[in-house]
Formats: sequence, structure tokens, C-alpha cells
Amino acid sequence: MHKLSALLGMPQHRFASIHVVGTNGKSSVTRMTAALLEAHGLSAGASVSPHASRWSERLLIHGTEIGPAEFTAAVERTAEAAEVVNRSLGDGEAVTQFEVATAATFVALANARVSAAVIEAGLGGRLDATNTIPSRVTILTSVGLDHTQWLGNTEEEIAAEKLAVLRDHSILVLGRVSPAVAALAERTAEERGARLVIAPEDPGPSVRLRAAGRFQRRNFALACAAAEAFLGGLDRERAAEVAASLAIPGRLEHLADHPPVFVDAAHNPDGAAALAEALPEVAAGHPVVACLAILRDKDHEAMVKALAPVLDHAVCTEVPAAALRARGAPETASHRADELARICAGVGLAADSEPDFAVAIRKGRQLASTTPEGLLLITGSHYALRPARVALGLCED
Repeated sequence: MHKLSALLGMPQHRFASIHVVGTNGKSSVTRMTAALLEAHGLSAGASVSPHASRWSERLLIHGTEIGPAEFTAAVERTAEAAEVVNRSLGDGEAVTQFEVATAATFVALANARVSAAVIEAGLGGRLDATNTIPSRVTILTSVGLDHTQWLGNTEEEIAAEKLAVLRDHSILVLGRVSPAVAALAERTAEERGARLVIAPEDPGPSVRLRAAGRFQRRNFALACAAAEAFLGGLDRERAAEVAASLAIPGRLEHLADHPPVFVDAAHNPDGAAALAEALPEVAAGHPVVACLAILRDKDHEAMVKALAPVLDHAVCTEVPAAALRARGAPETASHRADELARICAGVGLAADSEPDFAVAIRKGRQLASTTPEGLLLITGSHYALRPARVALGLCED
């Protein structure tokens, strides 16, 4: 990644940067922080992951997906540089897809002449391709047991991987974490001469968020703390305007009516717990039918246990294999639908098994429609977002 960046002229040094690491909440906090910077007069960009339909969805300029011509130009230039780098590497080594995508993002942001960009880490932090930015502020959103095969088996081990991105004499903004992780963050900041900012749990009772869910209030409070640290101050009226107008794709996103249909990308136990906390606010006492599809490398039992108390029925399904291939994850697979249904039954949640994702969505809508004022929730994986839109007729396959 360093070789690739150097060959491209170190584009990530042509704008100021904020680095967002953590287990959950990264994309929301990244979008929110970039919007706050833009509202305060900065030309801002953002890099988020993963995408629902197109790679270009990962790159936002002034809050809007980058144009196809600009994205193509950045990718082509980066791909040419990657070929040169590959020739200098040892046998069996090559620039990865995510490294090309990350470097292309830096090229595109530099070409767009943004003054600041908020960059979401892909996985972990220490060895992530995004860990080549000279970030002035680092945000640690949360730490949970996810991707343990790469990051470690304890919260402290995982947090250490994420906190490794913190630059000397910069600023660390900390979200809701365990006491042990908070202590590690404090030590890390002290070792690197960085200022530690503890974000509040809520942005204040006068702030009304367009994004639904209590977890989004925590995320917005964290984004405000980061923007204030970066800018040296925050205009509360402008922040309130951002809160009222900013929509977050894939997080309790309202997709359809009759019955109401929501989609949420919760894909690990902590994400499921945050969704369970927020769902009663959206459901307002009405029954909730859920279509659940969870990938095989996730703790599906813990996710089901977290969600079961706020659900009335589940239709257990699987992310289409074609959707996984299209997203560059051909080796990935879902937990079997019948296995999910068995786990649901074990915690007292009525459940059906339907492996075909589109059929499961139809069945879920039918169940929600026949329940007085019921709603449908589609959740369990980032990879389910686009198939959900396809099944609802909101986009083509």
C-alpha cells in the first residue's frame, strides 16, 4: 500500500483526514462527520464500506456518490500503478482489490480538491489499507467480538488493532466502549501524546435526527465530538440542521409501505443488540416480522438471542449466492435457514425456514400484512441490502 501510494504521488497527503475505526457504527459516523464538516464550510469527502450495489457508492464528495467518469479515471490510474507495483513484489504477492479501491479513493478525493475527508477503515486498523493517512483525528466508535480470526479473541486485543492507527500528537475521540477498552485507549493516547476526547451518549434533547434509532443518537453525538475536535468548535444550529436532514442507507432504512418494510445491516451480536434497542421506537408497539439472513462466520446464536425479544415472528433465509459472488465474496456463505429457524425456536421465537431469499421476503410481507399494523424488518448482513431492494422491486438484479 505504501509503494502504491508513493507511485501515485501520495494523494492522501493532499487533504486533511479523520480516521474512523471500530466494530459497529463506522459508516454512520463517517457520513455524519463528513456532513458536519461540509455544513461548517469545508469541502469534504467520505469513504465508507461496504457498498450495496456499486463500488462508487463507497466514495462521497460533498455528501453525494462520486460521478462515474471521475470514479473510472481514479480506478484506471490506480490499476496502472498497481501493475507497476506488482512487478516489484515477490512471488505470490500482489496488490489486493481493497488496496486498489482504497488508493483509488485517495486519488479521487485529491482530484476533487476536498480540504478534508473522513475515511472508514475496512477491517481492524493496524494492517488495514486505510492506515496510510496522516489523520489529525481518530474515532473509535465501538469494540466487539467480530472478525476474531484476524483481530484477536478479546475486546482488548481487537481494540489494540484498531487503536494502532492513532497518530502521534493527534486527537482520539472515543465512543461507547467497555472500561477495559477505555483504559487501553487512555494509555495509547498518553503514549502517543494524543488528546483524548470522550464523546457523550446523546447530542442533546433539542436535536432531532432523521436517522431512526437510539444508536444513531449515540453515533451523531460521537460525530459531533469528532467534528468539534477537528474544527476547534461546533455551531450547534448547523449541527442540528445536519441531524434533521441526513439519511443513513442500510440502518433502519424505510424501504416500502403496505406493510412498512425496514432494512438494517446489523451483522454481529453488538449490532443486533443496538438494533433490538432501537426497534421498539420504530415499531411503536406494532408486531414485527423479521427476515433473517446471517453469514456463516458470524455468531448467529448470539444475534438471534439479541433480536428475539423484540420480534414476533421470523422468516429465516439465506443471502443469495449470486449476490455474494457479485460483491466479490464467492467463498462466503450463509448459515442454513433451517439452522437459524431451529435457534429461533430454541429461544421461543416462532420461525419459518425459507432458503430462497426472494420467496422469504414475499412470505415476510404477507405475514406482516396479515398481522394488524405489522411491519417487516430485513436484517442480518450487509450483503442482504441489495437483494432486499431487488426483491422489493426497488432496483434490478
